[in-house]
Amino acid sequence: MLEVIKIKKITVQGWLPIETIYDDGIIKTKNNKLIKIIKVNPINYNLKSDLEKEAILNSYKIFLKTCNFNIQILIQSNKEDLTHHIKNIQKNISKKENKYLEKISRHYINYINQINLERKSSSKDFYIIISNDIINKKNNFQSEEIARSDLKEKYFKIKECLSRSGNPVTELSNKKEVEKLFFSFLNTKKNLNKNLIKIK
Repeated sequence: MLEVIKIKKITVQGWLPIETIYDDGIIKTKNNKLIKIIKVNPINYNLKSDLEKEAILNSYKIFLKTCNFNIQILIQSNKEDLTHHIKNIQKNISKKENKYLEKISRHYINYINQINLERKSSSKDFYIIISNDIINKKNNFQSEEIARSDLKEKYFKIKECLSRSGNPVTELSNKKEVEKLFFSFLNTKKNLNKNLIKIK
């Protein structure tokens, strides 16, 4: 006799360790942690002079020494949307009377599509994640209010240190921004071929 095995379905909400996302962008996890996400705007280190590079590295060392608390660094690659650019080229093709220029334009569109297909046309977003524990009173851990205050202090310390390296820092300060970030991570393959345009 065959035994029937019931498979329990797990929802995304059940799988994610998130209890709630507050309106100010603070995340509360199911294991009683408060999390804040900070976005770091990168600089092009390779374009800097040797003197500037040395100053940036020294500032970064100060950042690592000053921020004596746990941080996570998150890097997200985003595929560039080249649809508008390709459509403009296609419009111009119809206006070209020179067949040679038309041929070059079509080859260029094929080249852009190939880069998109290989995911080489991407930009990167950089985030720093900081957290604080909040446990119930029986375990004598800090309250949520104190944890929030500590997160804010950590954020300003990171902002101050990284600004010396030339990296502007902003916090994800509302619920929509955080939800958008989570959505982009959970749907990385959704629009993989969205930007590919066929050439007739």
